[in-house]
Amino acid sequence: MPIDAAQALAAAPRTGAVSWSAKDVQLYHLGIGAGRPATDPRELRYTLESRLHVLPSFATVAGAGAPGVIGGLSMPGVEVDLARVLHGAQTLTVHRPIPVEGTATATSRIAAVYDKGKAAVLVLRTDVADADGPLWTDDATIYVRGEGGFGGDRGPSARPGEAPAGPPDRVVERTVREDQALLYRLSGDLNPLHADPEFARRAGFERPVLHGLCTYGMTLKAVVDTLLGGEVTRVRSYTARFAGVVYPGETLRMRMWRGDGRVRVAVSAADRDDAPVLTDTVVEHS
Repeated sequence: MPIDAAQALAAAPRTGAVSWSAKDVQLYHLGIGAGRPATDPRELRYTLESRLHVLPSFATVAGAGAPGVIGGLSMPGVEVDLARVLHGAQTLTVHRPIPVEGTATATSRIAAVYDKGKAAVLVLRTDVADADGPLWTDDATIYVRGEGGFGGDRGPSARPGEAPAGPPDRVVERTVREDQALLYRLSGDLNPLHADPEFARRAGFERPVLHGLCTYGMTLKAVVDTLLGGEVTRVRSYTARFAGVVYPGETLRMRMWRGDGRVRVAVSAADRDDAPVLTDTVVEHS
């Protein structure tokens, strides 16, 4: 069986060191669209080393290793065809502000395996801590098409649900640069799907697509800048489900609803009749 749930769940965690510098943080911020306008004081918080603050979603690329989806496919008990794999969702819990430079220990394990019938779902959990204690916990949800039906637990069905029925409190639009995927991939995800037109066509896309985690970072930045006064340290957790692709050059439309200590967000591709891009998106904050 390609996925042995018992073996995957019983496997010993994988532990390794990760480190990052101010330049890594700046490169990530540029990759998600920071620095426009270049001299705006609000943008200099993301681009100028003397004023640098770390957007929590940087955690998804810290250490510049392969993204969590790839790491999950190399765990014991998991042997699947990469072509069947979808990055379904991402959840980040921040335990304290991420330092501008650091060295930490990342511990990864398969936290759950669910049987959805036509697909298997893996949850790869990574806990990161430095000498001062826990920094963040990152959950990557991985859908593997055609690998369900093994009689396992179906897992939780509860979701935040659709966007609130009322009008959003804010609507923000962000244009994706034509070269944004080329810049973002320098933070570690070198999948040719995001750069090579021929590879993208073989994968069924008309041209290279933007990294889902780039859209994830762009959305968090928009929420922080729009509703949290630019204060990155107010973010407590952030979750989103990947519902569709984004092509470089398109415009993202982000609808935001305020709540008690949370912001609900729906992200769509404005150029394609508001096709959903991120759904079930929630930013918990102080």
